[in-house]
Amino acid sequence: MNLLKRVGWRRGALALAVATLLIVVATQTLSDEPEIALLIGEPWENMRKRSTAAIDPAIAGHFWGRLPKSDARLRFIDPQYGFITPLARYFTVTFNRDESINGVNMSPQIEPLLLDDTLKVVLDLQEQWRTAGWVPIRVEKDPPFADTPLWRAQLRDENKGGTSYWHAGDKYQVMLVVNRFLDYRHPTEERYLIKLSLATPWTNP
Repeated sequence: MNLLKRVGWRRGALALAVATLLIVVATQTLSDEPEIALLIGEPWENMRKRSTAAIDPAIAGHFWGRLPKSDARLRFIDPQYGFITPLARYFTVTFNRDESINGVNMSPQIEPLLLDDTLKVVLDLQEQWRTAGWVPIRVEKDPPFADTPLWRAQLRDENKGGTSYWHAGDKYQVMLVVNRFLDYRHPTEERYLIKLSLATPWTNP
């Protein structure tokens, strides 16, 4: 009986060690991904110093934008409303004439995705926002995305797609858009493009 207990304890300890290792590896992989870490309204150089993805300086006196020099994820660092996106290939950060950050326009993916993968990304972002206190707005016309037969049919319709808007108090707004996308590398597959815009609020609730 004592032998069985020792074997059971060893198996439990081994399982715990394996689980811990997997968490460490996953965390390390995430931390190794290039990222742009920013706040809306902060000085551009603060973002450049903090981020692990390279991005060019702002241009004084101009309203313009820059792209990171590699695929990168967005880490929005507001202490209350922060969130993290997957790696993005299209990722533009805009600046004001005073070299402060104006907003972000990005596609949080490195290639057009299948519908299941698209919904996974979109629903994860919405859950991060909801948990952090963001509130969906204009829900009668543009409700949050959901993994339902109705939503799937709407997204598959090339003439419809979907849009969802969220507010973080009176500080920020995000717009999330999903549309069918013709990917010439996968001509027989249904692929989708996600677009995310982040800035101070530009529409009323």
